[in-house]
Amino acid sequence: MANHPSALKRERQAQKRRRRNRAAISVIKTAVKKLTAAVSGPPDEVKAAFTAAVSTLDRAAGKGIIPKKRAARKVSRLARQVNKITAAAPPPTTP
Repeated sequence: MANHPSALKRERQAQKRRRRNRAAISVIKTAVKKLTAAVSGPPDEVKAAFTAAVSTLDRAAGKGIIPKKRAARKVSRLARQVNKITAAAPPPTTP
């Protein structure tokens, strides 16, 4: 454990950042899991879940919680998965 006041302050700051980052990463994981769960559902829900996941990833990357290239890679892979699902689904018929 640190003894100097500056080292104690750095430890407090590190703990605060760690709590904030872990909470944000949890939100990211939840958004991605919701998207993967929605993939088997109707295309409207898939697109809404995809938008939410992309927004969450971009926000985290902008704040420096995850690297920007990692966020871009995840968005790209999710988009590919969503496009595959929505392309395979037949268009809705209107009466």
